[in-house]
Amino acid sequence: MSALPLRVVLAAGGTAGHIEPALNLADELISLDPSTVITVIGGDRGLESTLVPARGYPLRSVPAVPMPRRASLDILLVWPRQWAAKRLAKAHLRDLKADVVVGFGGYAALPTYLAARELRIPVVIHEANARAGLANRVAARFTSLVYVCVPGSLPAAKVMGLPLRPEIAGLRLADSKSDALAHFGLSVDQPVLLVFGGSQGAQQLNEALAGALPHLLAAGIQVLHAYGSRNLAPEASPGYVPIPYINRMDLAYAAAGLAVTRAGAMTCAELTAVGLPAIYVPLPIGNGEQRLNALPIVDAGGGLLVSDADCTAGWLTAMVPPLMNNLGRLSAMGAAAAGLGDRGAGRQFAEVIFQVAQASKGGQA
Repeated sequence: MSALPLRVVLAAGGTAGHIEPALNLADELISLDPSTVITVIGGDRGLESTLVPARGYPLRSVPAVPMPRRASLDILLVWPRQWAAKRLAKAHLRDLKADVVVGFGGYAALPTYLAARELRIPVVIHEANARAGLANRVAARFTSLVYVCVPGSLPAAKVMGLPLRPEIAGLRLADSKSDALAHFGLSVDQPVLLVFGGSQGAQQLNEALAGALPHLLAAGIQVLHAYGSRNLAPEASPGYVPIPYINRMDLAYAAAGLAVTRAGAMTCAELTAVGLPAIYVPLPIGNGEQRLNALPIVDAGGGLLVSDADCTAGWLTAMVPPLMNNLGRLSAMGAAAAGLGDRGAGRQFAEVIFQVAQASKGGQA
């Protein structure tokens, strides 16, 4: 697409919710122009250290400088540490000869944004959550290239869905179901409940499911459970498939008739894109963004919402079997969820980034 390769730096780190959309965008950029040079700048102790190399992209690190959650002497060290992180990020950007910085948030993104501003490199930010994080709130004050999944989460921003993996963006549940069931060793004769708590698992969901599992199995419901690699491995049994981490989420979605899950922005984007109904159990910490992420889906009829404290074994036992046996309701919920999905956001956002990068490179020529 360009005479000289475009050099794109992606700023994201800490959690899979920041890193995965950045890597999905990287894949789309390479699909559009294989000569594109992409580097991720992330933190020095987040999931990026494994997720980024696993997807084949180079990683540069800067210190992640979290803001103290309560008043303490640590707050006096924030800006000196932030300055040091920004200085290192500036050295990375100079060395990489970046044409554009694209950020998805996280503590490591902020020093990269600030360094790019000082170097006059265009900054494009994408906010996935209904309530924006600190790094993107700061960057939105000095760049007009602001995109959000949820209208109103940042001022004067354009709405843009999250970039998804191609295998999920192109997934058709019905067409993939038999292969998906076979992949996980599940029967074609019984419905499947998918339970997962994000990349780290969720202890509350694990405990609730453990108590409800005998009743679910007795009701003829199979369970595919991603329990998290840091948690104790449950014992498998007929109809129950526990996995520490699901690498093929497309197949997990295709196998399932209903999901019980947290409400991270990526999870909500994927479930609506494929049209899978879900029971959302928002993480009860942070600034409440997970509940806000799920609300539009629930309000549209594409899912149910239950608080973390109320998601007990008894609640799952009472709610899940009647819902999974009501195929008409599940179908209506799936259609409502799909009405909010955006399968083409990755390609659309990649085209925006190319336009910005080409304009930047042209201005430097």
